[in-house]
Amino acid sequence: MTANPSATPVEHYENFPVASWLCPPRLRPAVAAIYRFARTADDLADEGPASPARRLADLAEYRADLAAAAQGPGRSARWPQVFGPLAGAMADWRLPLPLLQDLLSAFEQDVAKTRDGAAYRDRDELLEYCRRSANPVGRLMLHLYGVGDAASMAQSDSICTALQLINFWQDISQDLARGRRYLPESDCRAHGVDPVLPAAAPPQRRQALVRAECEWARELMRAGAPLVRRVPGRAGWELRGVVQGGLRILDRIAALGFDTFAHRPKLRALDMPVIAARMLRM
Repeated sequence: MTANPSATPVEHYENFPVASWLCPPRLRPAVAAIYRFARTADDLADEGPASPARRLADLAEYRADLAAAAQGPGRSARWPQVFGPLAGAMADWRLPLPLLQDLLSAFEQDVAKTRDGAAYRDRDELLEYCRRSANPVGRLMLHLYGVGDAASMAQSDSICTALQLINFWQDISQDLARGRRYLPESDCRAHGVDPVLPAAAPPQRRQALVRAECEWARELMRAGAPLVRRVPGRAGWELRGVVQGGLRILDRIAALGFDTFAHRPKLRALDMPVIAARMLRM
C-alpha cells in the first residue's frame, strides 16, 4: 500500500507490498523484481484484447522462462526486463521457486474461470485460490527479512488473504463486468442472492452479503495483525501500514452501506492521518 519512490506505483497491483522508503535499500531490488514478475504475469492474464487461449499460452511461456531463470540469468528473450532481475534476486536471496509458481497458477486460474464463467463454490475454494494468489507474496517478504517460523507464516497468510478478499469486495462491480465472480456461491445463496446474476438481487440482500464478506476479511486481518510485532525494524512499520490500509478500505466500504455493486471505494488523502494514527496505536 506504500509506493516505491524510485520504482513502480503500487496502484497497478493493489495488494502487493511494493518496496517503499520504509524498505531497507538492500532489499529494494529483490522486492522490485518480485513485483515486476507478478505485475507482468497479471497483465498477461488481464490486459489487452487477447483471447483466453492466447493468455494461457503466454502464461505457459512465462512459466517456462521462470523455470529457466531459476537456473541463471539471460534466459528470456521475451521478458528480459523481468527475468534478468528476478534471476539475480533468486540467486542472491534463494527465493523459493514454488511460491513464484503458485502466483502463476492463480493467474492461470483467473483466465480459465473467466473463460468458463465459473464462480467459487464456497469459502474454502476461494481460500485455496488466495493461498496461491496472495499468500506467496507475504511469504516471499518474510523470506527476505529472514522470518521463517510457523506462527509468523500463518499470520502472514491471514493478512495476505484478507488483503485479497478486501480487494475482491472493493472491486465487485469491476470484476463482474470482466466476467469474474469471486463471491462464493454458498454465501450468495445464504443471503438470497442469485450467484449467477448477483447484481440483480434486491439492494438490501446484496448489501447484507457484502457486509458478511467484509466481516470475514476483517476477522482474518485481525488474526494476522500480531505479525507486525514479529517483523523487525522498518519492515514492521510498513506492515502496519498495509494492515491499517486494508482495514481502512473496509471502513470505506461500510461508509457506502456495503454497496460495492454500484460504487468502488478508494482511500483518500484524508484517510492517511487516520491510518498513521492507527499504525502508532499498534
